[in-house]
Amino acid sequence: MALNLEDYFRTVYEDKLLVKMPEREDEYLTPATQLLEKRREMSEVEQALAAQKEEFQMKMESLQQRREELERKEEQLKESLLKFNKFLKENDSKRSRAVKKACDAREMARQKDRDMERLGEEIAVLEAKKERLQRKVEKNAIFWKYLEKVSKKSEKLQEIREMIGRFDTLISTREQLLRKASDNQEKLESQRLELHHFTEDKSTQVLYYNNELAALQGCLDQACSNAVKWESKWNHIQNTAAKKTLLLGQIKMASLNLLQLVNKQAGEQEAEIPIEDTDGQLDRIKMFIVDQTDILRDLKRMDANPTSNTLSNNQ
Repeated sequence: MALNLEDYFRTVYEDKLLVKMPEREDEYLTPATQLLEKRREMSEVEQALAAQKEEFQMKMESLQQRREELERKEEQLKESLLKFNKFLKENDSKRSRAVKKACDAREMARQKDRDMERLGEEIAVLEAKKERLQRKVEKNAIFWKYLEKVSKKSEKLQEIREMIGRFDTLISTREQLLRKASDNQEKLESQRLELHHFTEDKSTQVLYYNNELAALQGCLDQACSNAVKWESKWNHIQNTAAKKTLLLGQIKMASLNLLQLVNKQAGEQEAEIPIEDTDGQLDRIKMFIVDQTDILRDLKRMDANPTSNTLSNNQ
């Protein structure tokens, strides 16, 4: 803010600080007089500006002091507010604890009342049970007297407790034997059922295998029949192949002999045709026959037209 004081005073207090001098005619003042006049004006302006700066500085210091005082009061108010909030929270916490304690006390009282009612009901039930047991004891007293008489006459069991224990043991053993017999009976029925299923499954498998064996036997008979038929065909093929092989050898020999006769008849040397190349030999024989056929046809035509042949010879 101190750096912008000149701009601030220039913009705000320019009209107030500058004293407008009466206009003078420059033509009546010398340059030195005008310079002094300007310096005087500048001095007045600087004095006024300094006074305004000092006043503004004092106001700023006063404002700063008031601001610090306000901040200090604000801090005090904040502390007071925090203390008051803490006080309110403590009071709320105490009130909540007191209310909770009162609610817990009322709940405990209600729970005690419920417990008393429940205990009263249980006492009534127990009293009723006690009366039933008392009636049962009175009713079964005759059995107790009977057991006393039996214990006096028994040599092994001298006390009633031993007789009752022995009876409980016998009852337990009987129940175990009954359970074991029932389990064995169930296992026996299960094994019988499994044996029945196993027998049925094996009978089905035997029937299936017998059917499959019959089918395979039919296939075997058909295969034997086919083997005899194909063996006969194979023998026939072998015989036919032997005949055709013999015929092929004869054809090759005849073709070779004909080739030699053709070469001899043509007065040429033997052509370079391999002995195994029967097709080439036959082609050579065919060409020779075609040539001889053409020559024979020409001779026959000449014999048929002797006059034309003579004229053609004369010419």
